[in-house]
Amino acid sequence: MPAEKTIVTALTYIFGIGPSSANKILRATGVKPDVRVKNLSEGDTARLRTEIETKYKIEGALRTETSMNIRRLMDIGTYRGLRHRRGLPVRGQRTKTNARTRKGPKKTAGALKKKAMMARRPAPKPGPKEA
Repeated sequence: MPAEKTIVTALTYIFGIGPSSANKILRATGVKPDVRVKNLSEGDTARLRTEIETKYKIEGALRTETSMNIRRLMDIGTYRGLRHRRGLPVRGQRTKTNARTRKGPKKTAGALKKKAMMARRPAPKPGPKEA
């Protein structure tokens, strides 16, 4: 966690803890939200650590659970699982335009310029006269 930030902001740097969870943690432990991380006492740090470890799933465990949930959807063949497998938007967004984050860079289809066509065409094979 960044040492210069207030504890309420620094807690949000942990994957799985957002602003509302950070405030709940601070209320449960009795730590003031405006204290900087570098000014925390050992007791405050210990209380925060035990609160987070006992009541929240964070970092690696949360990432694993999320990926397992997605894998389960893909395995049982749900619509959402198929969308994940194909790399398309899962939550009903349009795909005719937009959706570039999920679909990746645009793959242009249609007419090519003459230079591009010549570069893609294989070299001609020697015919019977040239052999």
